[in-house]
Amino acid sequence: MKKLLSLIAIAAFGLTTAFAQTPATATKAKTVAKKEVKTTTAPVKAGEKQEAKKVETKTTTTATKVKADGTPDKRFKENKAKAVTKVAGPTKKDGTADMRYKANKAATAKKN
Repeated sequence: MKKLLSLIAIAAFGLTTAFAQTPATATKAKTVAKKEVKTTTAPVKAGEKQEAKKVETKTTTTATKVKADGTPDKRFKENKAKAVTKVAGPTKKDGTADMRYKANKAATAKKN
């Protein structure tokens, strides 16, 4: 009897916590309303000239595209170019410096 009562209590607790909060997207969808914007122009007097307003837009065309924080954006091909480094001594088959040789050890020590 105690086991049955405890199982019912656990099930009731589980169901109440599952339906405790409604999803936020459902409430936002109901409150969104369309807004119409009407534009009106002021009447111009007969003796005055109407001045046209210029809107200047600045466009920057750079070779490298950057993110908002100023770092290069790696999604673009021109920003993915690797820096070519010349190895001082012998290299391995994959082109990296072979660290068994003294010339390569000295070159990496200078960089750091």
